[in-house]
Amino acid sequence: MARPISASHELRRDEILNVAAALFARQSYPATSMNDIAGACGTSKARLYHYYESKEAILFDLLDRYTQRLLVLIGQAEGTAHRQKLDERAALHQLIRAFLAEYETSATRHAALLGSTQFLSDAQREVILNRQRDVVAAMTRFVRRAYAPQVTAQNQTAVTMMLFGMINWTFTWLRPGGPISYTAFAEQVIGLLEQGLAGGTVQTSGKAA
Repeated sequence: MARPISASHELRRDEILNVAAALFARQSYPATSMNDIAGACGTSKARLYHYYESKEAILFDLLDRYTQRLLVLIGQAEGTAHRQKLDERAALHQLIRAFLAEYETSATRHAALLGSTQFLSDAQREVILNRQRDVVAAMTRFVRRAYAPQVTAQNQTAVTMMLFGMINWTFTWLRPGGPISYTAFAEQVIGLLEQGLAGGTVQTSGKAA
């Protein structure tokens, strides 16, 4: 009978993932070695292999957990909207706030998601890409419901990707303790959506939608 994985084992894996994500963000995935990760964790490479068989395995676990976390946020937003009887627009706004709150504490993981997925095996990459597609599809549903009729089947992808464009690269410039907080930025994003979509006109292929 296989021995169950202890809680301390999982905590150690979490620590390794945190350290690896920081290294990948600072010096890139290709430039980071297992020796680098082991040294930053204060352990030996042999001990590191007790937890992960390769650097690729670390990257996949990092992205696997993070993309699952993003899907959990979507499910939680849907549940909160249902319990609190929020309208569709308020539900989207809450999801934006939840994503940016997550991004504040997961900047290095998000950097790995956007910059290192190509280093996974084909099968691993497909798992992560499918999760990303699920996140985009869910956000598209939120946007479409929140801002109908301005957001249509024809322009929903463009509007959703515009929203992701505003929030997905915050790890490159938005710093905790800086002149604007993640919380304040979330309200600015929501304000831009309200000004641009609520009762407004969205252009699609040169024509008003």
